[in-house]
Amino acid sequence: MSSDVTSTAVSSAVLSVNLARVRPNPDKREVKVTGIEKIPTSDSVLVRAPGTKGEGLGSGLVGDVVGDRLNHGGDTQAVYAYAREDLDHWESVLGRTLPGGVFGENLTTMGVDVNGAVIGERWRIGDIELQVTVPRIPCGTFRAWIAERGWLRTFTLAALPGTYLSVVSPGQVSAGDPVTVVHRPAHGVTVAHVFRAVTREPDLLPSILAADELPEEIKELARP
Repeated sequence: MSSDVTSTAVSSAVLSVNLARVRPNPDKREVKVTGIEKIPTSDSVLVRAPGTKGEGLGSGLVGDVVGDRLNHGGDTQAVYAYAREDLDHWESVLGRTLPGGVFGENLTTMGVDVNGAVIGERWRIGDIELQVTVPRIPCGTFRAWIAERGWLRTFTLAALPGTYLSVVSPGQVSAGDPVTVVHRPAHGVTVAHVFRAVTREPDLLPSILAADELPEEIKELARP
């Protein structure tokens, strides 16, 4: 079952659209460059499905870069969204300024419950429609980039992962575009719930199978 959501609250919006500034990978592994540092752009950006992970274009945003295409990017990780409100939380925890894009997100949102979004939920933003797919699982590059002792554990315990989205309908996106939830599945399995299940609370794994929209690789983790 699913529901249509017709709310068009203008308080939910894209605060910034962020594209990669390619730099050497701070994790110093086989992947030599990374696009984890993203910088807000004032331009309208074309968003389209990038294709299969490892074989396609990497990011869903034209002008963006995914350094490690074997493990990141592709259709189910075409766009990464993170809430400004959660960046504000991390500013207070870390005691430093965190501009939009610093977590590697393509879209810094405002007024959007990113972690409470339901798997399979659809967002209309400007000309595009996106579908919530999976939470972000922190990696070694993220740890090295943020450069805080125990960062992966700290980030995981907070369960504020942000979400990846696939591209349902391509088009242009710009800073200031309203975010409207136009479809929300009734199963209620949220981004934060899946994150907790696949990281520190494996007892939750069976429950995430209610979200049929999850990628097969995540479902495999939950099956007995």
